[in-house]
Amino acid sequence: MDYEPVKFGVVGLGMGQHHCKAIAAANGAELVAVCDIDMERTNKMVQTYGCKGYSSYAEFLNHPGMEAVCICVPSGMHADFGIQAIQTGKHLVVEKPPDVKAAKVQALIDAAAARGVKMEQIFQQRTSPLNRRIKDVIDSGRLGKLVGINALLPWYRAQSYYEDVAHGRWKGTWALDGGGSLANQGVHTMDIVLYFFGRVKSVFGKFGVFTHDIEAEDHTVAILKFENGAMGTIMTTTCAYRGTDQILVLFGSRGQIRQSTYLEAWQIMHDDDPKREKEKAEEQEMLALYGPREARGETTANDPWALSSDGHQAHIEDLVRAIRTNTDTMSSPAHAKHDVEVIEAIFESGRTGKEVFLS
Repeated sequence: MDYEPVKFGVVGLGMGQHHCKAIAAANGAELVAVCDIDMERTNKMVQTYGCKGYSSYAEFLNHPGMEAVCICVPSGMHADFGIQAIQTGKHLVVEKPPDVKAAKVQALIDAAAARGVKMEQIFQQRTSPLNRRIKDVIDSGRLGKLVGINALLPWYRAQSYYEDVAHGRWKGTWALDGGGSLANQGVHTMDIVLYFFGRVKSVFGKFGVFTHDIEAEDHTVAILKFENGAMGTIMTTTCAYRGTDQILVLFGSRGQIRQSTYLEAWQIMHDDDPKREKEKAEEQEMLALYGPREARGETTANDPWALSSDGHQAHIEDLVRAIRTNTDTMSSPAHAKHDVEVIEAIFESGRTGKEVFLS
């Protein structure tokens, strides 16, 4: 469906460069303004997209006709910048995570509700057709009683990744990154785990700094107990040279699904199928749709800039739809608040050596 274009602005032109590209490609979206304290970054986006550039956030928020803002500043500033934008009536796209503290995420949610604006939370894995199929299988009960989910994120980042002095050395800090491998890279993995298996009841975690000179952590392992009775594990790291893609194994009483870059196994029972013919046919169909393809070269497992804008574009288009139809977004900070709560609980467990229960 065609909508009157929503006029977007982007603040923070590190990751925000991907948002600019996504807005330019999205149906029903128009990039009208960008903002960054680094005018070299700003001018590059102005020249590429023909938009207006600002170094002042206050002036940026007053850009004529701008309806929505993509918040792409350091993670620990998301809520502060978002609330300022909300106070001027702007709808939001918020980069992951919504903030590094659950209390700040709640403040952002409350501000948006009070002003009546829409918010879209960036978690690209939720837009994946394969992940939507997996979610449908779980919600329909075809996987049976949920038993377990195991998630690995064996990624790599060089020390230079954490040393962007020109833009503030915020990555791998507690205050602005909320942690390291779990809070920054692994928050995507955490979100898809919770998207599939629901709310977490308790966690037991360990974390540490192993190969980097950073304040927070570069390797975290945790056991998750879910409210539905299932158990799971999550491991995140930026120490695994040269980095490989996320691995997910999830299973219930009636089946198992495995995926990394692509679907690897889709094994789900069918009633009245003693020779497993229907099961095998369904797996072959799913592997044909979502199974291995040709090697892609560098990925975000080892290069943070090897990022497709496809997922961002889907989020931009979803916010356009929500604004123009006055309906809910598919992914919001309200959904993502629990991600932050679980991450905070894992770090608390790692510090205390105790299992931590979430309220």
